[in-house]
Amino acid sequence: MSEVDIELLNQQIHQASAFVDDIRAEASKVIVGQINMVDRLLIGLLANGHVLLEGLPGLAKTLSIKTLASAIDASFSRIQFTPDLLPSDIIGTMIYNPAKSEFTVRQGPIFANFILADEINRAPAKVQSALLEAMQERQVTIGRDTFPLKEPFLVLATQNPIDQEGTYPLPEAQVDRFMLKVKVEYPDKAEEKAIIRKVISGETTQKISPVIDPGQIIKARQLVKQVYMDEKIENYILDIVFASRNPKEYGLDEIEGLINYGGSPRASINLAVASKALAFLNRRGYVIPEDVREICQDVLRHRIGLSYEAEAENITQEDIITKILNAVEVP
Repeated sequence: MSEVDIELLNQQIHQASAFVDDIRAEASKVIVGQINMVDRLLIGLLANGHVLLEGLPGLAKTLSIKTLASAIDASFSRIQFTPDLLPSDIIGTMIYNPAKSEFTVRQGPIFANFILADEINRAPAKVQSALLEAMQERQVTIGRDTFPLKEPFLVLATQNPIDQEGTYPLPEAQVDRFMLKVKVEYPDKAEEKAIIRKVISGETTQKISPVIDPGQIIKARQLVKQVYMDEKIENYILDIVFASRNPKEYGLDEIEGLINYGGSPRASINLAVASKALAFLNRRGYVIPEDVREICQDVLRHRIGLSYEAEAENITQEDIITKILNAVEVP
């Protein structure tokens, strides 16, 4: 792509991404801080990938997802995952109609643009797996019939990291289907003071106005695909992912025994697509290395398996990724 083409694309994306500021402004009506979380939800939306939010209670995870759905004028379903939930409670089931002497399909809450899978690790594996076909193939099979899901379709799941009793850890294969795993942190003191004031004054009940419709999101996704990525950036992404699989080849002998398995091919794909979406959020028509580095933790943290040795030494996936980013040469 020539410099002229990149400049034209840059101008086009700068204009087309104006709605991002509108969504952030609407979100700020009810959410204080958590800019990183809101941006990661937007990246998942623009990159057509699902997002897993992990954080302690009361950090506005559910509120952020509901706010995003309201700002986009899209259909929204909240599914509260519990141990007694059944797959049919999510995807729907066949209902017998005595008047017609036949079975008819009753669609479940999965048939919406935004699905909030709240506390996803509280339901058993057969319920979690009911989401797999929907997340990957964007379709649901009920009986003999297969139904395509609405576009855009986005699963936003939350899980609480402190609960152990009554929880079912997500299998690695299912976690890998989430484009991003976002760790939600506590607000700082100034933000928490603002939260207290907003709640006491009732400002958190403000109505969110739709600023964009689902059709515009689908158009924006096409533009995200056109964001320019140089071959040097592609090689940089590959080096990061391959370093998680074969650390020794990148001079990372000290983490060789700390990793059971590295990032899958989905890691490379999602790191590239998420970097393009981040460039779009920053109203830029091309990807720079800082985009890759900024989103890398969210793409890789759930795709690296730690050994017992790493867990015994309290080494986290974030520590491993930081070492990789420091070792791999930046283009």
